[in-house]
Amino acid sequence: MPSRYFPPVSYATPEGLVFVGGRLTTARLLDGYRNGIFPWPTHADAPMLWWSPDPRAILLPAAIHVSNRLRRRMRQAPYRVSLNEAFQQVVTTCAAPRKSGPGTWLVPEMQQAYGHLHRAGFAHSIELWQGADLVGGLYGIALGRAFFGESMFSRVPDASKMLLAILGQQLARRGYLLIDGQVASDHLLRMGAQLWTRE
Repeated sequence: MPSRYFPPVSYATPEGLVFVGGRLTTARLLDGYRNGIFPWPTHADAPMLWWSPDPRAILLPAAIHVSNRLRRRMRQAPYRVSLNEAFQQVVTTCAAPRKSGPGTWLVPEMQQAYGHLHRAGFAHSIELWQGADLVGGLYGIALGRAFFGESMFSRVPDASKMLLAILGQQLARRGYLLIDGQVASDHLLRMGAQLWTRE
């Protein structure tokens, strides 16, 4: 179905930029995700930037690579996993500055917009707890049989890997076909991500 808000993704720049500007309404966000387009601003004062990279990092839920070491850690670790128990806390923590850099692309407008998507039943989180402490989290958008991963964080070793493996198991059981990791990273590639063309 053609987009109501964006040009065809074939118009994207070589870097994948499709559109500049536009408000983060629920309707615009869902339209973007359905058409392979997601928001990713450079900083809070910049106009919103909408992207459709080519190639794209895709994980097949049932084929996520879990190393023997990670499997042992998952069996032995004293953690509890939850779904949608602390969505806004996961988003806020994902937005916090990282050791690897000072800023975040998860500007306040985006945090609010994903909160609206969560309340509308489209955005979901998976959390890792150690006692009462949230030590890992991942959130994204579920549409049809695809899950669009947005961001994750770890406060203990391998937390994001454990959550991605558990998310894959849960999605596979529910008949999901893919997890869209958007832009390739070493982390996603180690977990079994494939590079698919935009088409």
